[in-house]
Amino acid sequence: MIDVKLANTWGVAQVSPVTVRCHFAFADVCHAGLKQGGHLRALNAVQLAAKQTYELGPEAAVDIVTWVHSGSLTAQMNGFDAQTLAPQSLHLASTGSGCSRIIWQSGTEGAAFYQIWLLADVAGTTPEQETRPAQLALEDGGFRILASGFPEDDPEEEAEIEDGAPVTLCARARVLHAILPEGEGAAYCTTPQRMLLLLVVEGAVTLGQIMLHAGDTATLREQTDLTVIAQSTATVLLIDVAEL
Repeated sequence: MIDVKLANTWGVAQVSPVTVRCHFAFADVCHAGLKQGGHLRALNAVQLAAKQTYELGPEAAVDIVTWVHSGSLTAQMNGFDAQTLAPQSLHLASTGSGCSRIIWQSGTEGAAFYQIWLLADVAGTTPEQETRPAQLALEDGGFRILASGFPEDDPEEEAEIEDGAPVTLCARARVLHAILPEGEGAAYCTTPQRMLLLLVVEGAVTLGQIMLHAGDTATLREQTDLTVIAQSTATVLLIDVAEL
């Protein structure tokens, strides 16, 4: 089963003073058109004006993955140093046993970013913060894993991660990314009882006979494989999570 949600059908939540576009029910928005997504608690699109701040907390038992689309962003989880993110950089706030506050502040040109909330499968962990810079040199037209809670995706322990290895989630989930030239495709296969959500960030793609444009999503249930073809140069994010 494939459920398509067009960009103009996302909900709008007010997280004072920031307006957040939400794929699922979030904050003060809860209605029948915004279904929950298994262990994918939230998928939000946030746009900040210059030097604007977006603040959340307290939070616990959830991994919040932030992927920057444009502009620059500084992210800070309480108890950790602030991290500056450029476009296509990623920040993970793994809230574990509890985090009182997480702050994101845009730079002088503002920022647009997506946030993916994943319910943790491991309880009571110590809160952690991780970041990864953009790794455009590693993009080969296929899906690249940005974040994972699967042991087989874990990098060997090193003092510094220099090879684009994914950040480590407490959720049994993956967040993947692909940049596709026009006419090229990417394929992905998962296991049964999983949910796949494809988000088109830029460009246009087809998923079988379904056309998707920037901001559109396709959620696949009871399917283990996906092939997406770019109809123009496209950037996509893919989320692989367990069904509840």
